[in-house]
Amino acid sequence: MESTATPADAARVSDVAVAGGTLRVLSFGTGPVHAIAVHGITANASCWQAVARALPEQCTLHAVDVRGRGHSAALPGPYGFDQHAADLRALALALDLDQPVLVGHSLGAYIALLTADAYADLFGGLLLIDGGLPMPVPPGADLDQVIAASLGPALARLTRTFPSADAYLDFWRAHPALAGSWNDDIEHYVRYDITGEPGAYRSRVAPVCVTVDSRDLLSSGERIATALKRYEGPLPLLRAPRVTVGEAPGLLPEELVAHWQSEVPNLTVTTIPDTNHYTIMFDPAATGRIAAALAEVS
Repeated sequence: MESTATPADAARVSDVAVAGGTLRVLSFGTGPVHAIAVHGITANASCWQAVARALPEQCTLHAVDVRGRGHSAALPGPYGFDQHAADLRALALALDLDQPVLVGHSLGAYIALLTADAYADLFGGLLLIDGGLPMPVPPGADLDQVIAASLGPALARLTRTFPSADAYLDFWRAHPALAGSWNDDIEHYVRYDITGEPGAYRSRVAPVCVTVDSRDLLSSGERIATALKRYEGPLPLLRAPRVTVGEAPGLLPEELVAHWQSEVPNLTVTTIPDTNHYTIMFDPAATGRIAAALAEVS
C-alpha cells in the first residue's frame, strides 16, 4: 500500500492493492473507530468529505473510489457486487481494521449491505443512505431498456467531453438536482471527477462499470432481500424524499420503504427533509444527520 501525506484538514490518500491494480482510498480523521464509506454509481470518494467533517473525533472514515470510478477508474473488470465486496475485504485487511462499520450511498448502500452479508465476521455495523432496498423490476422487463430509461443522461455525460474544467463545472452547476444548493463541497467533488486534457476534459468514470453494476443491481432483488433479512444488527436507512428538485417520490418510495419495514423488523427508516438523492450527501444539515447516525452504529 502506498500512502501520500496531505494537509491536516484534508484526506490522507492511499492506494491499496486489489485484484488487477490499486484502489484509491481517502481517509479522514485519526480516531480509533473506523468506517468504510462507499459512494454511488457514478460518484467518487470525495462525496464523503462533508460527512467526514461532521464526525466526532473518535471516528476515522475511509472513503473508497469504487472500481471503475475516480482514481480507481483504471482497475479492470469484472465489476459487479462480488468484485466490489472482494475489494472492500482487501481494503479492510490492508488497513488492518477491526470490525469497521460499512456505510454506503445509493449503489454504495447495496455494495455495503452485500459486503456485510458476504464477510459478516470482518465488518461491524451498517448504515444505508438512499439505497439498499430491492429495486422493483417488472417481470420480463428488458434490463437494458430499464437502464437506458433511468441512467440515460448519466451515461451520456460519461462519454461527453468538455473544452475546459470550468465548462464541466458549469455543466454540474446547471444540474437540476443541484440548483440552489451549490457549495464548496460539491465543487470539490466535481473537480475530483475531472480528467483529460484541454479541449477534451471528461468524467473519470468508466461507462462500462456503470452498465455492468446497473444490471447486477436490477437482477439481484432476491439476493438483496435475503441479505436484508439475514442481517441481525440495527439497520438504519436514511432516505431523501426526492430524486432531484421538485420530484416525488424519491429513489425509495414510501410504499417500498413500508413494505421492507414490515419484512425486516430491525430496519429503521428516517427521511431527511428538504433533500434529494444528490444533496443528501452535501447539505450541511443532512450530512450532520448522516454523521450522527454513523457514529451511533459505530
